[in-house]
Amino acid sequence: MKYVHSLMLPIAAVGMLLFPAMAHATPPGPVDTAGVQIQQEQQNGISYLSGGIGLDEARFVQHSHGYNLHMSFSVGPANEYLPDVSVVVQNAQGHSVFSLDQAGPLVYVQLPPGKYTVVTTRNGQERRNTVDIGSGPARDLNLHWAEEQYASGS
Repeated sequence: MKYVHSLMLPIAAVGMLLFPAMAHATPPGPVDTAGVQIQQEQQNGISYLSGGIGLDEARFVQHSHGYNLHMSFSVGPANEYLPDVSVVVQNAQGHSVFSLDQAGPLVYVQLPPGKYTVVTTRNGQERRNTVDIGSGPARDLNLHWAEEQYASGS
């Protein structure tokens, strides 16, 4: 039994390194709407939510329905939410269909079905991810920056 427990810690640590954004999931619970300053917005006919600072706002966004792309941004070994990321969503032809400056730490978007490139930038560090949006479940895109990159931009 002791051998099994000694293996569990390294396995859990490797899991945290491979899937860091999952570690900062907001605990379930009720939302105190008095602490929520987020509302649905639209850009080019695309509905979205951006925010999640504080427990109530994070829960509000995470409990919202009708969005097929869920993005979250975090930083450092503690996976702290990160609220100042630039986001550009490009269609298959490379044209920008949606963009936000200083977005997050959670951004939920309702996109028409199709293939998109999501370009996120933080402190000059650009990341490109391709997502295929269809009629199935929402796509989750969790982006994590290392502590060094965060500290250099503060």
